[in-house]
Amino acid sequence: MTASGCVTVHGELEVVPAATRSEAASALEDFTTAYNAADKAYDPALDADRVTGPLGAINQAGLRARQKNNPNGNANHRPLELTDANYVIPKKAGWPRWFLADTDSNRDQDSGKLDTRWLFVFVKSGPDAEWKAAYLSVATPSQLPDFAKDGEGRAVPVAGDSTELAVAPKDLGAQYTGYLQKGTPDVFAPGSSTSVWRNTRLNTRRAGFSYQYIDQPLNSGTFGPLGLETADGGALVFFSSKHFEQQTAAKGLRPAVSQDVAALLTGEVQSTLTKERISSQLVYVPKKGAGSGKVIMLNRVPGLTAAKGS
Repeated sequence: MTASGCVTVHGELEVVPAATRSEAASALEDFTTAYNAADKAYDPALDADRVTGPLGAINQAGLRARQKNNPNGNANHRPLELTDANYVIPKKAGWPRWFLADTDSNRDQDSGKLDTRWLFVFVKSGPDAEWKAAYLSVATPSQLPDFAKDGEGRAVPVAGDSTELAVAPKDLGAQYTGYLQKGTPDVFAPGSSTSVWRNTRLNTRRAGFSYQYIDQPLNSGTFGPLGLETADGGALVFFSSKHFEQQTAAKGLRPAVSQDVAALLTGEVQSTLTKERISSQLVYVPKKGAGSGKVIMLNRVPGLTAAKGS
């Protein structure tokens, strides 16, 4: 699934809104109810049918780990509340369909520098499927651009292979992971999830241990990029990636294993520990030729999904 790609089934070729506003509101409510039940019980089965893509991978792995370490559930559960929802619903043909829910959560302050918006991308794979949350990003109101609108006032999805942008959405994963590995292509603006993170990895030092990193783009299915055109001709795009961190110890030493890592561990850690993380990114991609031409990373949400010892 690319930013505007679709799979036509049942002969549905008509370009229509992905959802009604009442349908979108129900999807958000159903997700929130399931998420809170799963978080309270630390039971991944309770929201497994409401999450997918990178958010699903992170959510399910996190719940499995916490369930193993806290079999009696979450003693500190605080229900998530999502209010003031604004639904951005593009038009498209066929399936899958998707929309953006821009919400206010009870996890922040409602004014000042700590005020944030929680952005959820919901995806529906077919006419009889459930709406599932595939992406979650957190951004400040000032970071969010105005969206372009078509003649009917609807949001405009961006083609995965768009040639109008500084970077096509389908290429963001490969360009991001390539940059982390080699420093090129240098299409991202400096920041904590780009230049700072790459520099931190290059300079990680600990006596008796070596570190290796492998980064992979994720572009298929519900991990594919999804984007909306902005009023200035750019795009707001969600995309995902996978990251491996391998720690190898010298003879006589052993990598430390935290409780959360141990809960997802396969194999036995003797000299090597490999951690696998899934990450979702929210970026602003400028129109080709505009400004610096750099892609701006607005938010990155990583989560540990597996670990292996050897």
